[in-house]
Amino acid sequence: MTGTQRSSEGLDVRRRKLLFRSWHRGMREMDLILGCFADAEIGALTGDEIDQYERLLEISDTDFLPMVTGEHPVPPDVDCAVLRKIMASRRIMTF
Repeated sequence: MTGTQRSSEGLDVRRRKLLFRSWHRGMREMDLILGCFADAEIGALTGDEIDQYERLLEISDTDFLPMVTGEHPVPPDVDCAVLRKIMASRRIMTF
């Protein structure tokens, strides 16, 4: 997998930006995890979930990757429904 499989057509500006940011993190592992998640889910996330996702994307890759892979516990202030969705989608990914 090398990049988005989803077109941004039909997405509002906010979701388009989040889709782009998901695939352009800087760490390839996070590009794949968050990009694949965004491809599958960005159109269906609620307004509250979009807010959560934006906050998650502010976390640096070096802090975020160990949380998503289960190497480090998720801090209570970061735990949210969207993070649990990301972690569930990561478990079924094949690269």
